[in-house]
Amino acid sequence: MTERWMGLTIGVSALLIAIPLVISHYRREHRRGQLLRNLDHVDWWYRTRGPK
Repeated sequence: MTERWMGLTIGVSALLIAIPLVISHYRREHRRGQLLRNLDHVDWWYRTRGPK
């Protein structure tokens, strides 16, 4: 019974550490995607609306 509780404790601890790491990774990658999508926005705007 003691080994079972040790295993559960270690497993729950690992999950509690992993969950914030996974969430921060997801947010960072989402933000990176947004920045890359809008990276060339200003140049595109001026190229399409430049002098005629």
